[in-house]
Amino acid sequence: MTLSQLTLHNFRNYPELRLNAAPGFMVFSGANGAGKTNILEAVSMLAPGRGLRRSALRDIAYQHGPGDFAVAAQLDDVHLGSGTSVETPERRKTRINEAMVPTNDLAEWLSILWLTPAMDRLFTEGAAGRRNFLDRLVTALEPAHAGNCARYEAARRERNRLLADGYQADRDWMDGLDLQLARFGSLVAEARSRVVVALNEGLQQSDGSIFATPHLHLADDQLHIEEQLHQMLRQSRSADRAAGRTTRGPHRTDLKVFHAAKRQPAEKCSTGEQKALLFSIILAHADLIAERRTDRPILLLDEVAAHLDPQRRAALFDKLATRGGQVWLTGTEPDLFVDIPQNALHFEVSDGTVTPR
Repeated sequence: MTLSQLTLHNFRNYPELRLNAAPGFMVFSGANGAGKTNILEAVSMLAPGRGLRRSALRDIAYQHGPGDFAVAAQLDDVHLGSGTSVETPERRKTRINEAMVPTNDLAEWLSILWLTPAMDRLFTEGAAGRRNFLDRLVTALEPAHAGNCARYEAARRERNRLLADGYQADRDWMDGLDLQLARFGSLVAEARSRVVVALNEGLQQSDGSIFATPHLHLADDQLHIEEQLHQMLRQSRSADRAAGRTTRGPHRTDLKVFHAAKRQPAEKCSTGEQKALLFSIILAHADLIAERRTDRPILLLDEVAAHLDPQRRAALFDKLATRGGQVWLTGTEPDLFVDIPQNALHFEVSDGTVTPR
């Protein structure tokens, strides 16, 4: 999975940008606010979801433009594109080889993983962020997961609307929604469980000398059985009506992460240990994708080098180079990347311009 060209139109601080890419390392250095992360965010918009910043579509469009934006890329002989129009700035449209397709179809072509400074709070904030993180990992391995999540959420929103209306909803209608929630919710939960099991197996065999080894655990793992989930929804209908929302289901599942050697929850670990646990998960997941889908995913690593000591930084670059694939990195100083292989492409980013170094 290697992009050979990235083209931006009215994206963040780039009115226009065309960037030739290559296998291996793509390194972007420059001052804070120059637009380095925007390039990585553009690549992340070639995957289902809201990208690495999870921004509203209106906020992505170039501030001085008409309100639309577009990201396009070349993947071998396949042309991928996604963005908005001036007429519908809140609706994302996606094309593959010029044919309009659902955005979730991008997962069939690309697996993209990222690590950003904002993810440092993953273990200390709410469960929703960890679910979103896990669902991105699952979608990268099983592209159908994105569609199942979307169908589950659509049924849940409709069920919540009926529950909050304050009157007794049509029983057959509620029964039908419960069936949909049970069907798609069980598929979502099953896929999450499969990926967590596979990641734990890979992490147990990983080299823990560079980064701490995590152990992953899913709360509410029993929800992957469709019949049990359906029964639970029916039994909790009265309580849900009182609450005005669906109180139980895969949308409440939490991803628990532990420091395996210390047997300590990630949220109680130091900031450095939490970042190391994240690194381990991302690297193990990249290996799993390479094993299952035969190609390595694209990795987007935003400002990660500055937070590693020189020894771990060099070890990380060596590990990434050995495994292959395309890796996009950002940093404020070019010196942070002195240990990267010589065939890496280096770019200087300055106020919306990108020039080879």
